[in-house]
Amino acid sequence: MRNIMVVDDDKEIANLISIYLQNEGFHVICAYHGEEALQLLNEHPVDLIVLDVMMPKLNGLEVCRQVRENESTIPILMLSAKTEDMDKILGLMTGADDYMIKPFNPLELTVRVKTLLRRSFQYNEPKEQTDSTLRIHDVEINRTSHKVTARGTDVQLTGREFDILHLLASHPGRVFSAEEIFQRVWKEKYYVSNNTVMVHISNLRDKLEKELGYKLIQTMWGVGYKIDA
Repeated sequence: MRNIMVVDDDKEIANLISIYLQNEGFHVICAYHGEEALQLLNEHPVDLIVLDVMMPKLNGLEVCRQVRENESTIPILMLSAKTEDMDKILGLMTGADDYMIKPFNPLELTVRVKTLLRRSFQYNEPKEQTDSTLRIHDVEINRTSHKVTARGTDVQLTGREFDILHLLASHPGRVFSAEEIFQRVWKEKYYVSNNTVMVHISNLRDKLEKELGYKLIQTMWGVGYKIDA
């Protein structure tokens, strides 16, 4: 059974989310402010966090930042009543894997939770028994374990970052547009004003370049992104 932490200062919303997730067979832990969430994370194993942005004491962005600073790759689905693109970008740049605007459809939320778990932990899928390590330049990517190393050093990636890297590395030299990356990784309809791919590429580059010392993912301005063969 997967453990989901729901963090929202609105107890009615937290309880509603809990009911839907429990109906899908998940075990749910609720926290009602950021400090409580960080404390519970140290006390309980958690497979995914549903995290509200606007909270007292410690907001969701700061909680997300601290989780990622501890090199945790726990998938994070961020919730916010804010609709501005910059708010969404800030959430993704701090390390969130996905973002939903309040009010939201609880059924859609459960689908997104399952998708994030599936991509991060091969949720409810059999493990591959064959060698699934992909090597390109100084990077090794293991599809089965979701492990990435750069020059022998482990690189902690979120589920989305891993999927983007694996997609580009699997087709060296090929340029993928932001729209194609979004449709392949998120499996949703792409909107022209969507900056999600750009933000994830930026985060992915920062993590890889820190270990490699050079830029692995190339930008083809006005076209898309690629990794050279």
